[in-house]
Amino acid sequence: MILMVKQTHQQIKRLYRSKSDKVLGGVCAGIANYFEIDPVLVRLIWAIFTLLSMGLGIIAYIIAWIIVPEEP
Repeated sequence: MILMVKQTHQQIKRLYRSKSDKVLGGVCAGIANYFEIDPVLVRLIWAIFTLLSMGLGIIAYIIAWIIVPEEP
């Protein structure tokens, strides 16, 4: 018995910094676009994380700003 598998072309999701919906560097908007959620929610979670971690979120944001490429 031969099992035929239909191959489909799936679009690969990539994480990019947003050019259009950015406040500072576009990192939060890019994460929101990747997970298909509201950017305000990601920004709020990031701000809470920054406050609770005594500023570690700022360092993480700067690193993400450097590492994550801007959308084409």
